[in-house]
Amino acid sequence: MIFTASGDKGSFPHSSRIIGPFLKFFFPHLSDETVSGIVFGIRKCAHLTEYAIFALLVWNAVRKPVWRDKRPWQWSEAVKVLWVAVLYAATDEFHQTFIPSREGCLRDVLIDSSGAVVGLLLLWAFGRWRKFW
Repeated sequence: MIFTASGDKGSFPHSSRIIGPFLKFFFPHLSDETVSGIVFGIRKCAHLTEYAIFALLVWNAVRKPVWRDKRPWQWSEAVKVLWVAVLYAATDEFHQTFIPSREGCLRDVLIDSSGAVVGLLLLWAFGRWRKFW
């Protein structure tokens, strides 16, 4: 899904065609600059969210949990997952350099990586709260 979203259909012009009119419908007095800023913010939040979910899925694949798993949290597993997410984010941005309507940038790799960190920290906090580890 991430690879597909990084194609032309996930570009700013395409997503702003959906989000922009929605914002203008509910807030008709917003300037075009404000709408563009909100669309930008929503897109970056989507980056955070998709990589947080990606990190959880990779963690599940690395950990291979079973029912009533009593193994403690392993930060080494979390670091492996983070490396996978960072490398995938970098290759995804590299892929975007070949799409005419997209650009690959380091800022997005950092945002994606931050999303993976947030996902892992939320997983760790949830596990501590539920006394899984």
